[in-house]
Amino acid sequence: MNASPPPRSRQIPVIVLAGFLGSGKTTLLNHLLRHRAGNRIGVIVNDFGSIEIDAMTVSGQVGSTVSLGGGCLCCAVDASELDTYLETLTRPAARLDVIVIEASGLAEPQELVRMLLASDNPHIVYGGLVEVVDAAEFGATRERHPEIDRHLAVADLVVLNKTDRAGEQERTHLRQAVEATGSTAAVIPATYGRIDPELLFDPALRPDGEEKARQLTFEDLYLEERAETGDEHGAHLHTAYESVDFTSDVPMDPRRLMEFLDSRPGGLYRIKGYVDFGAGDIDNAYAVHAVGRFLRFVPKPWTRGEPRLTRLVLIGSGIDADALRKELEGCRTAGEPGRETAQDAPHERAMWGVLRYVRQPGDDDA
Repeated sequence: MNASPPPRSRQIPVIVLAGFLGSGKTTLLNHLLRHRAGNRIGVIVNDFGSIEIDAMTVSGQVGSTVSLGGGCLCCAVDASELDTYLETLTRPAARLDVIVIEASGLAEPQELVRMLLASDNPHIVYGGLVEVVDAAEFGATRERHPEIDRHLAVADLVVLNKTDRAGEQERTHLRQAVEATGSTAAVIPATYGRIDPELLFDPALRPDGEEKARQLTFEDLYLEERAETGDEHGAHLHTAYESVDFTSDVPMDPRRLMEFLDSRPGGLYRIKGYVDFGAGDIDNAYAVHAVGRFLRFVPKPWTRGEPRLTRLVLIGSGIDADALRKELEGCRTAGEPGRETAQDAPHERAMWGVLRYVRQPGDDDA
């Protein structure tokens, strides 16, 4: 009898933030840092930008730093140095929850993604490629840099920034351009880079109060100021996307679920949770991590007394919640909760035949 694989330590999502110069990616990054949901965020930039270094240093809002010769808060790196910096940022002492890489405005973001997927660092997991686009300047940018189509094609999430400066025609044109690349990325409108951080990372489970002497962060100061002034500008960011919950006490059929995941609709950006495959693997639940086209299953032994349920959360823009729930219900086995019939039971090693690979950005590129 094969022993169950040992439990894996928690992996830190690494998000690639890309976009041409002036698109607003630094503004979006600063927004994430101000609304970090209690997370400790490490930041890597592969060229020097206009991140609010002074404000971040004063507030202590970034969870970890890599010290350069000039004592900069963020790391400015060449792509070849990426693994070295990730090794430093993923050390237990850093206690990071999320790492954001701000790509150069003229970088090839797909290369950074490939490096992350090829990394031997066991402490990281790909968190998605976010492409920021200036809605008002999209036409001119595309004319000067036709490679933007290639960037849009591999993006997991497209942030249509500066929508306050673009008309409906420009916004429609950009959405059509994204679709024309063959991309199924969710497209989120934004002004001043204000998107809901929950699109990219979950609120930290660790209470901030666990630190004996915690420095007041920029997030604290920012929210305190808003409370005093009554400024609710930028609230209700969640209206740009939908979140769908799915729970089942009937095990999921591996092949049906993989068919659903392989054909998941455009606009569905993230899937997270745990799956019970019943007789497919009676010893383990499977943690699901999907962002864009990237998909990973990680086995986790059931604990004694733990209810054997499938619990999934699906996040996206322009998705049909009822249709997604119906499709997932169709992925369940036909037996009673916790039981499979002989017809439903998978053949020997069929579980591993279905879950034989991880789909990665660029797999379909030829």
